[in-house]
Amino acid sequence: MITSPAFAGKRYAILGLARSGLAAAEALLASGAEVVAWDRQDVARDKLEGRARLADPLDLDLTGFDGVVVSPGVPLNTHPIVGHAAQFGVPVIGDIELFAQARANLPPHKVVGITGTNGKSTTTALVHHILKEAGVPTLMGGNIGIPIMEQDPLPEGGVYVLELSSYQIDLTQSLDCDVAVLLNITPDHLDRYDSFEAYAASKKRLFEMQTKMHYWIEPDDRLSPQDPTDIWGPFGRDGVLPRDPTKLGAQPEWPSLQGPHNAQNALVAIEVAMRLGVHEEVVSKALRTFIGLPHRMEFVAEHDGVLFINDSKATNTDSTAPALAAYPPVDGHPRIHWIVGGLPKEDGLGKCEEHLANIKQAYTIGEAGPRFAELLEGRVAVDRSEMICTAVRRAMRNVVPGDVVLLSPACASFDQFKDYERRGEHFRQIVAMLTGEEPAAEHPFEGKSAA
Repeated sequence: MITSPAFAGKRYAILGLARSGLAAAEALLASGAEVVAWDRQDVARDKLEGRARLADPLDLDLTGFDGVVVSPGVPLNTHPIVGHAAQFGVPVIGDIELFAQARANLPPHKVVGITGTNGKSTTTALVHHILKEAGVPTLMGGNIGIPIMEQDPLPEGGVYVLELSSYQIDLTQSLDCDVAVLLNITPDHLDRYDSFEAYAASKKRLFEMQTKMHYWIEPDDRLSPQDPTDIWGPFGRDGVLPRDPTKLGAQPEWPSLQGPHNAQNALVAIEVAMRLGVHEEVVSKALRTFIGLPHRMEFVAEHDGVLFINDSKATNTDSTAPALAAYPPVDGHPRIHWIVGGLPKEDGLGKCEEHLANIKQAYTIGEAGPRFAELLEGRVAVDRSEMICTAVRRAMRNVVPGDVVLLSPACASFDQFKDYERRGEHFRQIVAMLTGEEPAAEHPFEGKSAA
């Protein structure tokens, strides 16, 4: 774990003992800090029994405390801990701020911070993968993977790649990223912010914490050491990024990075890698070998020239639309065998309507299956499959080389599955059974969340 003499002898209260809170408590205790911790769940408190004082910070006189460490899930706009801590002049922080404070005692390193409304996880994982391919010591943390304070420090020359939600940035005051990325900003989490402008300002604080000559990448497509002079070129129509295509290749060569949204994610990751000195040929290899995140446009198998893609995390039409856009017709022939349905969140096709020309046949499943069939019949071929196993089996009868069997349900999973992860795992298993392809080893990011 990451420890620091900077914490020795200090006093911290911790509210919430999920993974990041527990990791913060363990790191502070190992650093010689005094810790008071609390969680509503007995089983969470039991993990610190005998090593930390167990008490609710709301019931404490916080005079002399150096910080209240809270989970990013605590709503700062409504939770009483904010006002209570303010009475004593105690900052409310998160585990990322603890990492920032510990950095001075770590071996020399760099930090990449990545935020945005969409694409954070994929871009973070891709940057991490590129660095690993380049032989650079690297760790991934923040809003993805193992909590950063739980991980062992990197040796000199390492790079920490952090996915950062707006909630985590709100709890951070001193994280100076060597490269900071803001992918995009669209309305989200407005129950936590007074306005969209306030939400956007939260994201942009990642730049405000940087010191001079550190780089930022932001939505207006500019990279800058404090002065935006280096401008990105546009993403080419032929699918080739605006660098030497003989070294980087084209997007169709990257199985887990299809679609216009992943083109942008890849472009950002490439620029980050270049800023960190990674050679273009290494980046090109990494783009081809990146396996993506589980259940997000995840490459499952290729069998007899047919791709099988698990996009189970697409639980509404807005998130499914980019998947449908990722596989346009070839020579005028649509390629997608779309498995769609589940527990509906909305009525209608939404943005998926724009991409029906890419669909060769739809296979409707779950509670929403009949409604999707009604919406699609007469526009694309429809098979009322009801179950994923039936849908995959029937799709395999209809595919030809070059086609894509895509699970992107545009619905929640709870009518047939515990969660979208279980739905995606079921799809993987069915594909492995029907194709005879060896199922992939455990995904490196499977089941790993810092929340």
